[in-house]
Amino acid sequence: MNLQSKPEHICVLRLSAIGDTCHALAVIRRMQDNWPDARVTWIIGKTEAGLMSDIPDIEFIIFDKSRGRAAYKDVRAALRGKHFDIALCMHASMRANLLIRSIPATIRLGFDKSRAKDFQWLFTNRRIDAAHGEHAMEAMMAFATTIGAKQTDLRWNIPLSDSDKAFAACYRSGDKPLVVISPCSSQRARNYRNWSIENYAAVIAHLESHHRTRVLLTGGPSDLEKEYGDRLAAGSDAVNLVGQSSLKQLAALISAADLVVCPDSGPAHMATAFGTTAIGLYATSNPQRTGPYLSRKYTINRYPDAIKRYLGKNDADLRWGQRVRHANAMSLIKVEDVVHNIDIFFDDREL
Repeated sequence: MNLQSKPEHICVLRLSAIGDTCHALAVIRRMQDNWPDARVTWIIGKTEAGLMSDIPDIEFIIFDKSRGRAAYKDVRAALRGKHFDIALCMHASMRANLLIRSIPATIRLGFDKSRAKDFQWLFTNRRIDAAHGEHAMEAMMAFATTIGAKQTDLRWNIPLSDSDKAFAACYRSGDKPLVVISPCSSQRARNYRNWSIENYAAVIAHLESHHRTRVLLTGGPSDLEKEYGDRLAAGSDAVNLVGQSSLKQLAALISAADLVVCPDSGPAHMATAFGTTAIGLYATSNPQRTGPYLSRKYTINRYPDAIKRYLGKNDADLRWGQRVRHANAMSLIKVEDVVHNIDIFFDDREL
């Protein structure tokens, strides 16, 4: 098959994380806009399927990593009897790489060698063109470009049930702007993406006093996230929903919100998918690569300061996407930075 031939059946491999699956969905929508009759099958992680798997025009095969080796058998069983014109291998990790050979596809398209982590290039037979300095969304869009899908308007169209919409509607209060704050990123070793509780408290105070907003606190059920929620709610009028919403309910809250404030985490990209402005807080990762794609005007970017202070380097000296693994890096973001961008956002709304 020629890469530029119209495909009849496409397999997409992108397991995680929430933000990256939001990018992958935009790629799929572009392909569907080019080839409405093409069928799409998506191999996706179990958590991420909680947000995506009720999309009606995509077939989902769920990879549940908690099942260990059995998860690979589950995927192979679901793929039995299928054949794809092309597999877009948009996830480069050893876990994802081990799935590639199970995909019955004529072409297995992967990242260029420099971005094909964990030797992905050994498992694919075609590659996208090499590029440097791209946002993660643009890097994934290169898969659609490579197979001949012309550029279209970005869209996601993630369905929300009436009950999810009703859940979110309960938290709107008259004409008060609704702001969702998701203060914590995923809890992984040496992640260091979380801003301090004290700083968030100051931002909430500003939102409530200067912009008469209603603030919702969201997050998962971890002890750290619950501590953030409890302490921030105790010192403000913010509604604490940490650990109390499903992924779909969180999506509905973000869709209903006027503004989202969060670090480098899934809600920043969910906001993009639902057309909600996000103020992303970035110091340990580069927002030019992983920031909220349509809200870069409002993103706080202290990554250049962090790499100078904690790595002794400049942007040009680093591998693209390199993180700053230092516990104090997020403290480079000042309350004044965030308040300033909040004020710009509300000024822009009045224009």
